[in-house]
Amino acid sequence: MKEAMPVLTAGAGLHETLALLTSQLRPDANHKEDMVFLKDVFSERSLAYLMKIHEKLRQYERQSPAPVLDSAASLAEDVAEELQGGPMSTEEKELLHLLTSPHLKAVLSVHDTVAQKNFDPVLPPLPDDFEDELDEESVKIVRLVKNKEPLGATIRRDEATGVVIVARIMRGGAADRSGLVHVGDELREVNGVSVIHKRPDEISQLLSQSQGSITLKIIPAVKEEDRLKDSKVYMRALFDYTPLEDKATPCQEAGLPFKRGDILQVVTQDDPTWWQAKRVGDSNLRAGLIPSKQFQERRLAYRMKMGTLPNPKSPKKPASEQGCDKEDCDCEGYFNGQYIAGLRRSFRLSRKDRQGSAGEGSETGEPEFLTYEEVTRFQQRPNERPRLVVLIGSLGARINELKQRVIAENPHRYAVAVPHTTRPKKAHEKDGVEYHFVTKQQFDADVLNNKFIEHGEYKENQYGTSIEAIRSVQAKNKMCIVDVQPEALKRLRTAEFKPYVVFVKPRIPESRRRRSAATSPGGGDHGRVTDEDLQEMRQSAVQIDQQYGHLVDRVLIKEDSASACAELRGILERLERESLWVPTSWVRT
Repeated sequence: MKEAMPVLTAGAGLHETLALLTSQLRPDANHKEDMVFLKDVFSERSLAYLMKIHEKLRQYERQSPAPVLDSAASLAEDVAEELQGGPMSTEEKELLHLLTSPHLKAVLSVHDTVAQKNFDPVLPPLPDDFEDELDEESVKIVRLVKNKEPLGATIRRDEATGVVIVARIMRGGAADRSGLVHVGDELREVNGVSVIHKRPDEISQLLSQSQGSITLKIIPAVKEEDRLKDSKVYMRALFDYTPLEDKATPCQEAGLPFKRGDILQVVTQDDPTWWQAKRVGDSNLRAGLIPSKQFQERRLAYRMKMGTLPNPKSPKKPASEQGCDKEDCDCEGYFNGQYIAGLRRSFRLSRKDRQGSAGEGSETGEPEFLTYEEVTRFQQRPNERPRLVVLIGSLGARINELKQRVIAENPHRYAVAVPHTTRPKKAHEKDGVEYHFVTKQQFDADVLNNKFIEHGEYKENQYGTSIEAIRSVQAKNKMCIVDVQPEALKRLRTAEFKPYVVFVKPRIPESRRRRSAATSPGGGDHGRVTDEDLQEMRQSAVQIDQQYGHLVDRVLIKEDSASACAELRGILERLERESLWVPTSWVRT
């Protein structure tokens, strides 16, 4: 017979509810560790005590209590003094012991503070050993309370006067929250220790070692800077940054580490060299230092000049995904009983026959250094043209197969851009369905007019995907999915298409002994894969990531075709209903 769950009474307290919940926890095979953990937490005696205290306080709060007097501490002292004035009974001795107890005296002091509503902090008395030449009004004594967190301020020595001044205040730090320390203030003492003749690193160490209460003697700046509100400037980082490895940073402890792809909220750009920023999603309220865009570009330009950084305009071309080995294969055609038109992969992926280009090549001019890209939130509106989805893949990813499966599942929602070709039309093909069949003269003219996002030659026939073919799909309110060479990304990254880029790479085993010798990474049975093939796949993924990773919105690791298809389908669904970060230039009018 199934055991009935106990019913709580209307007056049951929070601790009773917690006890009942604990008794109903039953570990099962799937969540045994989680259940045991919850039961241990809920069974803690200290938690039960806290719940009882919470209930008592809520009951007392409902009675709207008001203090009878606001001088309980002084009254207790008077009573204790009276008791000590003569002989005492046992009860009087016990009362005196209670009234002089440090704990009760602290409770009475808190009671009086609350009753008097006197919540302002009590500043320490001004020291008597001021320098004679200083006027008292020009000196400020600041006492801050900090734990293990940094003070949130950097200092420097003024080259003209030699005094130590506050160089910057980190937004959200202890100094910023206090509102008592400002940029330009002159620092004279830290916890009574003079810093006039100390080096900045010695002062920083003195500040960092101070725990709990820290007292500063400062000379306020002549004109304090206005406190600025947090800016709404957001940047996508296009490189990794580790402050502890940056010798140029004014304070490594104040630096903000980040990874490529992180979204940073730049709260101030007052300093042309070092910005203050927060990483979106971090719980830490304190801002950190990051190199400014201009400073980072100057550093990269100098490194390139010195030969320690390769020219980003002359990248080494990455390896591409290998095409089908069958000589007469179209690498397109029927999939699950339905024809899927699209750009054939073989013309641009066959190593020995590849002759085409994916675009116009690298532009001439100044190199474009990867630092930051200003971004904003964007969500597709119901009647707005769908965003373009771009798939790029490393060797072995077989993204054409992935694209075909997703479209075959929902051809009314997703489609490919019908490619152009100069090859003769086959008997079963229709113009504008499988391909746009054009003459070689027309194809060459379209190439000269930059109508293709990429094009190439295969077995003496030309193939290419045009911009108009993408627009044609989007005009039908369908989401267009294209798979291109990574070099074509820059051509597609426009406000018109707002592309969402998915980088697909296969899960590559560490050694051949850990997989089936007849199965290739990424799913599917495509013959034996050698260790040399695996190494080439790894190099392909690394090279694409290094050169084009900053343009990628999502990385999809392909375990097998079915799971990769499900993951891509989820990405497409989220793309239509969620707001995502895009370059600000895409949404500015």
